Amino acid sequence: MTFIFLPMNEANARVILTWRYDEPYDFYNPKSTEIEHNVQQFLDQENAYYTMTNARGDLVAYCCFGQDARVKGGDYSITALDVGFGLRPNLTRRGLTLRIINAVLSYAKSTFAPTLFCVTVAEFNLQALRICEKAGFQQVQTFQRDFDGKAFVVLTKKA
Repeated sequence: MTFIFLPMNEANARVILTWRYDEPYDFYNPKSTEIEHNVQQFLDQENAYYTMTNARGDLVAYCCFGQDARVKGGDYSITALDVGFGLRPNLTRRGLTLRIINAVLSYAKSTFAPTLFCVTVAEFNLQALRICEKAGFQQVQTFQRDFDGKAFVVLTKKA
């Protein structure tokens, strides 16, 4: 499956912000009071947000590279390209996630030329942690987010 990466635009940011995940993944649903702030984050070029579409042009996922993929409270002193991504909710648990991760990493490698990748995953999200490990990531840290104490795991992988 081929994915097309394009810089985030406002229309796609607004579509993505309507995506809703079922419990316990509703943790990733944006609060309605934060939509405008989130749109601006998605459009800020320093946050390097991209949309991923399939060959038919369907929006299937999004990703970001750099600071915005980090979670406050983690130790990000190691030099790595931080990567974040989200899959359209109705496409989860269909065997696509590993292909999405691999496509994101391939795109990041050709675009940013990192030597190391870093992802941060909520500790309760065992599904995402398993897939990251299948993609070759290894756990290097766990921590609790500053403002609410939620637990996160930091994983890295050589590029």
